[in-house]
Amino acid sequence: MVYPKSLQELIENLQVLPSVGQKTAERFALRIIDLDSDVVSELSNSIINAKNNTKYCQICGNLSETNFCSICEDEKRDSSLICVVESVSDVIAMEKTENYHGLYHVLNGLISPSKGILPDDLNIKDLEKRLADPKLAEIIIATNLTIEGDTTSLYLSKLINQVGEGKIAVSRIAHGLPVGGHLGYADDLTIIKAMEGRNKI
Repeated sequence: MVYPKSLQELIENLQVLPSVGQKTAERFALRIIDLDSDVVSELSNSIINAKNNTKYCQICGNLSETNFCSICEDEKRDSSLICVVESVSDVIAMEKTENYHGLYHVLNGLISPSKGILPDDLNIKDLEKRLADPKLAEIIIATNLTIEGDTTSLYLSKLINQVGEGKIAVSRIAHGLPVGGHLGYADDLTIIKAMEGRNKI
């Protein structure tokens, strides 16, 4: 079917979203056309507002509307623990368990030379700065159990041991997450068990 130009542009633009292919984009676009104008305006405004008002926390890289996220500003969090994750969705998954009370550091990706992603492309330099905190006792590397996750974990463990002069414990989540599993898709109990069974590296 040949769609009107404006509708075709909407379909193409919707496909920039993850897991949205041609058929799903068509379904979304046709649904949007059927919505009331007020609803469409509210939807478009919320997208623009989210884009304009959301930034990355200057400490951990989590999403926030201010320079520092609510987790970093929470004085009740255990500042002796930092959990390093690949993405913001992993922070959300961890927080849903209500079992972890430390801080986070979001890498915004994983090291993958085959994809041209090197350590300098990730939020690692800010993590290195945080290693100077005398209250920091342990860093938990919660990257996914994939080749890229393993590569990133190995790189970070060497960096932390070198910069921290061996004074900071480094552990990695293990039990509970299957090989190739992604933290953001795991259920709460699986994440809790993965944290409890973390191994020193």
